[in-house]
Amino acid sequence: MTPVSTEQGSGPIVLGLPHTGTFVPDDIAANLNENGRKLADTDWHIDRLYADLMPQVTTVTANFHRYVIDANRDPSGTSLYPGENTTTLVPLTDFDGLSIWDTPPSDTEIQARRTAFHAPYHAALRAELERVRDLHGIAILYDCHSIRSEIPFLFEGRLPDFNIGTNLGTTCHPQIEAATREICTQAQPNSAITNGRFKGGWTTRHYGQPASDIHAIQMELAQSTYLTHEAAPWDYDTAKAAQLRPYLTSILAALTNFAPSLRGSQ
Repeated sequence: MTPVSTEQGSGPIVLGLPHTGTFVPDDIAANLNENGRKLADTDWHIDRLYADLMPQVTTVTANFHRYVIDANRDPSGTSLYPGENTTTLVPLTDFDGLSIWDTPPSDTEIQARRTAFHAPYHAALRAELERVRDLHGIAILYDCHSIRSEIPFLFEGRLPDFNIGTNLGTTCHPQIEAATREICTQAQPNSAITNGRFKGGWTTRHYGQPASDIHAIQMELAQSTYLTHEAAPWDYDTAKAAQLRPYLTSILAALTNFAPSLRGSQ
C-alpha cells in the first residue's frame, strides 16, 4: 500500500487526514502487543465523514496508522504540549497510557519510518498546498481529526464536540478562525471551544504561515458526534453524521468564500 493518497481539486481548500489510515506493515505489526493491535486511537471514519462535503476540495490522506509513525507530530520528536500527557512521534502508549508494543522500535527503526511514511505524507501535503496557492494566491489547510470525548490520561472531564485549533490564532487569518467558531457555536446542542486542550498539531503549526498565504486550522471532533459508540467496533452512525455534516459543509463553504479576500493578508 502506498503511504499517502491524494485527490486533487481546483478549490482553495486542502483537507489533511493524517490519522484515518489503518495500514500497519507486517514486520511492524509483529511487534505490537494485543492492546496495540486494536488500533484504538484511529480517527475512525473521518474520511467518510468529510467525503463529498464540498466540490473541488483537495484531500491528502495518510494510509498508515499513527502507531507506525504519527504524521501529525514534529519529525524531530519535540513535544507539542510540553509538560502534558501526549503521545510521541512513534507512540509508546495508547491514549489511555497503556503500552502498545511487545518490542518498541529502535531509533534506527524510527528513522526508517520517518523516511518511508512521515516524509512522503508531508511531501504530498506541501506539494498540494503550493499547487493550490499557485491557483488561487492562497491555500487553506483544514486538518481533519477526531478523538474519544473522555480520555482521563489526556484531559479532564468531557471534551467539547468541536475543538478548533489555530495555535492561539497564529496559524490563520482571524477571519478564518472567527467564521469557523461562529458556525460551531451555532451548531446546537453541540459544544465548541477554540484553542482549548487541542491547539493544533504539528501539521497546523508547521504549515500555517499567513504571511506566505498558507493558512491552517485544525478541527478535532469528539467521536460521539458521529460514531454509534466510542468503542470497538467503532461503527459509523449515519443518523448522527447526517446532523453533523451540514455544519462541516458550512465551515468549508465559508472558508472557500473568504479565500479571495484573504490573499496577501496576514
